[in-house]
Amino acid sequence: MKALSTKDLTKKYGNKTVVNHLNLEIEKGSIFGFLGKNGAGKSTFINMITGLTLPTSGSFEILGEQGDSLHRVRHRIGVLPDYSTFYENFTALEHLKYYSRILRLSLTTNELKEILKQVELEDAINVKTKNYSFGMKKKLGLAQAIINKPELLFLDEPTSGVDANSILNIHTLIKDISAQGTTVFLTSHNLDEVEKLCDDIAIMNKGTIQTKGSMHQLRREYQDNISVYIKHDSISESKQIKLRTELSSLVKNMKVTSDHLELFVEDESVIPKINNYLVSEQINIYRLEVEEPSLEEIFLNLGEEKFSA
Repeated sequence: MKALSTKDLTKKYGNKTVVNHLNLEIEKGSIFGFLGKNGAGKSTFINMITGLTLPTSGSFEILGEQGDSLHRVRHRIGVLPDYSTFYENFTALEHLKYYSRILRLSLTTNELKEILKQVELEDAINVKTKNYSFGMKKKLGLAQAIINKPELLFLDEPTSGVDANSILNIHTLIKDISAQGTTVFLTSHNLDEVEKLCDDIAIMNKGTIQTKGSMHQLRREYQDNISVYIKHDSISESKQIKLRTELSSLVKNMKVTSDHLELFVEDESVIPKINNYLVSEQINIYRLEVEEPSLEEIFLNLGEEKFSA
C-alpha cells in the first residue's frame, strides 16, 4: 500500500493554477523529501492532502482512504507545522496530557514524560511554555506530532531554530520513527538535511513535480559527467604517456600528471576498471575522490543545462 498517492490533483484560485494536475506516489515507511522554491505550490499541496483546503479537481488517497474520507485517517496522522502555538501557562507535560485527551489516547504520565525525553525536553517538563525558546517550542511541537505514534508524519522544517546537538538528535529520531514503519513527509530549506535523511525526493516548480527520485537517481539525471580525482605515487613521463593511451577508451577527458589524475567519466561503472588498471601497473593509490553534485546544486540548477565537465 502506498502511504500517499495523488492523481491529477489540481488547485486553482480564480484564473491562477497553483497546483497543476499533480501525480505523486509515496512508499509506505519511507522518508520523503518535498522541496520547492517559494510560490512553487508546496503549501497548497500539503493543505489539500491534510484537509485544510479542497482540491479544484483530481483526487488523492492517504493511508488507503480516499481524500473525501480524510476524517477516517486523521487519528493515524501526525503534523509538525513550521510554527507551533501553545498555551503560555501550560507546561510541556500539561500540553501533552491535553493533546492525549483530545486524541482519546490512554497514555500514562510516565509515557508522556518518555515522549518529552525523546525530544530532549526532560529538563523542561514542568516549565511553562511562555518561558520556552523557539527551539524548545519546536521540540514540543514534535512531541505533539508523534504522541499518537502516527502512520504518516508531516514535518515542516523540523530543525529550524534548533541547536546543532538537537538537530542530530532529531535526525536520529526521524530515522528511528521511519524504521518502525512510519512514513515521514519532510519539507525543509536545509537541503543537506534532506539529502542525508530522505529515501526519495520530489522538487516542485510552478505547481508541478519537476523531478523525483533518490539522490542516486537525481545525480544520474542531472550530471552528464562524473569527476574523479586520483592521488598516486610519482610516476615517470613514459608511464604518464602510457596512462593517457590506455585510459582514453574509458574516459571523456583526463589530465595526467606525475602524482595525480583528473578524469571525467560518463558512468561510475568504469571507476573500478580504472582503479584495477592502476593497480595492475603497480601504481600506488593514496586517494580516490568522486565528485558528485549535491542536492543544493541540483535544486539551484534545476531547469538549467545538466552538469558537465
